[in-house]
Amino acid sequence: MAALSMDKKIGLILSGGGARAAYQVGVLKAISEIIPRQARSPFSIICGTSAGAINAVTLAVNAGNFRQGVQYLLSFWKHAQVDHIYRADPVGVFSNTSRWIAGLILSSMGSNKLNRVSLLDNAPLVDLLNETLPCDKIQDSIESGHLHALSITASGYTSEQSVTFFQGVKGIHPWQRARRLGIPARIEARHLQASSAIPFLFPAVRINREYFGDGSMRQIAPVSSALHLGACRVLVIGVGQSVNEQSKRRRSYEYPSLAQIAGHAMNSIFLDSLELDLERLRRINHTVSMLSEDKRRDINLQHVDVLVIQPSESIEKIAQRYAGNLPWAIRFLLRLVGAMRRSGANLVSYLLFDKAFCRALIDLGYQDAMRRREEILLLLDTRVEIPEGKLQQ
Repeated sequence: MAALSMDKKIGLILSGGGARAAYQVGVLKAISEIIPRQARSPFSIICGTSAGAINAVTLAVNAGNFRQGVQYLLSFWKHAQVDHIYRADPVGVFSNTSRWIAGLILSSMGSNKLNRVSLLDNAPLVDLLNETLPCDKIQDSIESGHLHALSITASGYTSEQSVTFFQGVKGIHPWQRARRLGIPARIEARHLQASSAIPFLFPAVRINREYFGDGSMRQIAPVSSALHLGACRVLVIGVGQSVNEQSKRRRSYEYPSLAQIAGHAMNSIFLDSLELDLERLRRINHTVSMLSEDKRRDINLQHVDVLVIQPSESIEKIAQRYAGNLPWAIRFLLRLVGAMRRSGANLVSYLLFDKAFCRALIDLGYQDAMRRREEILLLLDTRVEIPEGKLQQ
């Protein structure tokens, strides 16, 4: 196959969503089977947020062999356990929760004892990222020409801005827009820790002179990072059903539980901004389609091909089937806020790092992508470069 033209860079957007990010791996698995076995990554620009940032860095490190990168992700997510991400033992759960409650009380009295205290202890995730992700190899992928740029987005608690840290080829300029900016950086494990620091649940992470939290917060334009980095085609892998596929509005006269409110807030953080940004992009594309080439150049607008793959089934309902697999200490904690009831399954789906649940999401992602095979091939233009010395299998 011929090499993909370098002026037709394809961006990959991997959004956040805690354990829901396993769905992305199923989609990536399907793509790895659609393209030649030894092909390099068809995505020269990779953008990750929250748990999607972990998937993004894995692909960036293995940009020279896309299938190998996907296999690493499959190995991780198919064997996922809660204690790989946060402490789930009774001592860890209750001591951390006790400190969190005490911190809230002391903070209300003017103390700063809440510093670095969170509801859950994600020390296992920190150790895992430091031990297993060779971030130093990102630059190798860039210098070899397999990767144009990688970006990781986090949210600054002091500046209240969505900050996209990017590492890429020379010539990529920083950007600044309302409430968001892009700055060059050498991507490290701490950027992933910051991007995946779900508010209240995981502690904030300091980068330079500011503390950062989950990148999905205040990320009002998730697709824009790929465009700033030079993408003209974009594949977006979401982790929530599209508005059209969601069930009809249900009436309820019961007061919402704390877990239901928290799940609603999680959806607002992780899902809503992506839907709004995609709607905005489609409107811009429609406007551009009605303009002449001269007008497009005058206003500096170009059509962006975008393909969105999202779950065809409710991840919330899938989580209900596997919620019982959580360690008993976590189940007890979640039961206190009503998360173990059906109305709280939304919150559970973000924390359910369980291999059975993750495998179900991987399978769903795989099936959804295979049903969109022709659209994927059209976006990729079916032209993928195979490194020299590698035979197509």
